[in-house]
Amino acid sequence: MGVPAYAHPLLAPVEWSELARPNVPLDWVAVNVWNGPGTRPDPAVRDAVTALRDAGVRLLGYLDTGFGQRPHSELMADAGRFRAWYRVDGYFLDQAASGAAALGYYRALTGALRAEGASPLVLSPGIHPYPGYVELADQLVTFDGPWSVYRWAQLPDWVDAYPAERFCHLVHGVPVQHLETVLRMARWQGAGTVFITDRTGCDPWAGLPSYWHAELTMLYR
Repeated sequence: MGVPAYAHPLLAPVEWSELARPNVPLDWVAVNVWNGPGTRPDPAVRDAVTALRDAGVRLLGYLDTGFGQRPHSELMADAGRFRAWYRVDGYFLDQAASGAAALGYYRALTGALRAEGASPLVLSPGIHPYPGYVELADQLVTFDGPWSVYRWAQLPDWVDAYPAERFCHLVHGVPVQHLETVLRMARWQGAGTVFITDRTGCDPWAGLPSYWHAELTMLYR
């Protein structure tokens, strides 16, 4: 699982504790303090991510790239704060562009982050982008949206040329009766990392799904 952990630890202490439990099948956890690292270190977030790090979880700092419009200097400054305050391993690059025209912007950004030791880099356009993007990141989020759209999702042919660990699907609004179906769909569509939740609303990632333990059990099969 790749978990976008956007709930503050003081508002969701049980959820953060669950992520730090032994043997939870986590690929990574993305930490989003305030649409990025925030303006100052948050002791509650620092304690929560320390527990995850001690459990061996890979931590990603959340960076909003503004569809290729945010200045490079702003993103690198946010990345530096994440490293200094929360000792993240890599970054979750959200609101990523998907067209060929922005490829140079993301090549420069990912290159600069890698030069500072960031790994892994997860790039999230939320759809299948121009194929050149797959070479820039360790993993692409090629679906980020509701079950009502995911059920009709189509897979471009170029995806078959890459291993499943290069792709992630984040699906929200999934009723419990469709949980196993969505997990099967993700496997069929070549996504090696998933996060599925029944949460909806403006921020469906601000907490874990009500069927969290059932999802874990299915992933262990």
